[in-house]
Amino acid sequence: MDQSFDAVLFDRDGTLIEDVPYNGDPARVTPMPGALEVLRDLRAQGLRTGVVTNQSGIGRGLLTEAQVTAVNARVEELLGPFGTWQICPHHPDDACACRKPAPGMVLAACAALEVSPHRTVFVGDIGADVEAAQAAGAVPLLVPTAVTRPEEVRRAPRTASGLHAVLELVR
Repeated sequence: MDQSFDAVLFDRDGTLIEDVPYNGDPARVTPMPGALEVLRDLRAQGLRTGVVTNQSGIGRGLLTEAQVTAVNARVEELLGPFGTWQICPHHPDDACACRKPAPGMVLAACAALEVSPHRTVFVGDIGADVEAAQAAGAVPLLVPTAVTRPEEVRRAPRTASGLHAVLELVR
């Protein structure tokens, strides 16, 4: 791809860390294979990084904001600092502008990092991540997991078997 990038955004659960549904316990945070190495490389290249995550457990009453903040702090302990965290706490039925697949959080992350969406890669594991990236004008990269539906893989413009593929995309 003949394009240069300024930032890489990541979905949290299933992309940066193992997906533990509605996790409010920092001790249960486990990085995905290669996540630390990929992030170190991106940061060494001078790329900005951020996290864009739906956390509907808050809106559903299953998690508190403090629990999500504690889990996010553990993610940063294990994987290093991110330039922005964009978190949608809403229930899926709330019709908010931030919940993926809406572009709100991707656009907010780009604004916080002072980068253009067109010079930003968004890495995620489900179709909503790809759709949010596309709606915001960012470049999507789908890294499928066991929960990714086959039709999401078929519809994604770019897929990869692991996080290391983002390094090839941004070089």
